[in-house]
Amino acid sequence: MKSGLPSIRTRVTRALLGWSVLWTLSVSLAVCLAVQQEIDELLDDTLLAAAQVLDASLPTPSETSAVAGTPKETNEATTPAPSGRFTWQVVEYSPSSGARILLASPLAPTHPLRTTPSTGFADVPAWRVFGTHLAGGTHLLYVAQSQDERREAKIEVALSAALATLAIALLAHLWLRARLRQELLPLEHLAERLARHDPLILGATLGAAERAELRPVHAAIDALTDRLARRLAHERAFTAHAAHSLRTPLAGIDAQLAVALRECPAQLQPRLQRVRSAAARLQRVVTALLTLFRSGVDLRRQPLDLASLVGRLPIEGLSITVEASQTLSADGDLLAAALLNLFDNALRNGASHVIVSTPASAALRVHDDGPGVSAAQRGELQEAIAAQAYEGHTGLGLMLADLVARAHGGRLSLPEVDRGFAAELRLAQA
Repeated sequence: MKSGLPSIRTRVTRALLGWSVLWTLSVSLAVCLAVQQEIDELLDDTLLAAAQVLDASLPTPSETSAVAGTPKETNEATTPAPSGRFTWQVVEYSPSSGARILLASPLAPTHPLRTTPSTGFADVPAWRVFGTHLAGGTHLLYVAQSQDERREAKIEVALSAALATLAIALLAHLWLRARLRQELLPLEHLAERLARHDPLILGATLGAAERAELRPVHAAIDALTDRLARRLAHERAFTAHAAHSLRTPLAGIDAQLAVALRECPAQLQPRLQRVRSAAARLQRVVTALLTLFRSGVDLRRQPLDLASLVGRLPIEGLSITVEASQTLSADGDLLAAALLNLFDNALRNGASHVIVSTPASAALRVHDDGPGVSAAQRGELQEAIAAQAYEGHTGLGLMLADLVARAHGGRLSLPEVDRGFAAELRLAQA
């Protein structure tokens, strides 16, 4: 669960970033479309206001006609300051001469802005024009603004709106990321609790939930933990009782077979010896099961004298050499169960000699001189052990050895050797 949280956070963060960008573009587009109309109306209002100011300040129609024949320098002295983006013209229309400019701003076009008399707003090449009759006359006043200025104004406003929207989106994204991290924090704490949680202990709980919405999750996990702990406890108890119940009759069988071997004819002794060997192997399996599944299986690590431990596990027909160059810290009972089964495996597969060594401070290797397995078979066994898919792939010995290694926080590995077969219990450091 803990390893999955960063992935969830990354996916959600990417989704938030994508939606933030999409939202920014959508809002910016909507703002730009709205701004276009608002800017047009605002600039048109400006043209209208300018026309009203000029109408009040320009000469009357009779004066305009008189001024029209004067030199241009005289006209410039009576007109507003020039502008490259704002212009005006006073145009007279007559049937004989057509449109004639009477007065104009210095940078106005040399041709009339409108060839036919027209009032109100209109678009002409490069200009936005507003026409109105001068007070008390038939002359038309045209006030114009360049299309370049209008486009520039629209672009500036649109960019300002887009940048403001982007800044807001960025702040919203950062805020959402912070909120996401804060909201996922209880899940991270829950993952840490689960990592330390031992479902094998009856009555173990996760504790109080940090959030109200996590209380059902805590309750469900605690209920599942309780069911698993009870079931495992029952299975361990049953296994332990069954093993105890089998030890006594097996010991009696072995004793009776020993007596029968001394009293029976010589031709029956090989057959009875095979029966006694099978009974002895069954005793070892029962002892290993009893050790591994004892009630209250709490790991009891301690430094071990490997030679002494192996000396208490005699197996008839198998020579054992201990080469302990490292001090091993482990649970002696669980390690004895694993060794018993590995020794039994070696014996059943034709080995006569086994070397028990410690290649590292937290590793125990059992190497026999049997026929061994091929590289392909060893690979299949290793894969099954790694996946804990024991059924149909490994025998009881390798399965129990791997369970013991896992109980110590490690794994069972099958190293490649020149001859025979080797199994290595890699234990976690104490």
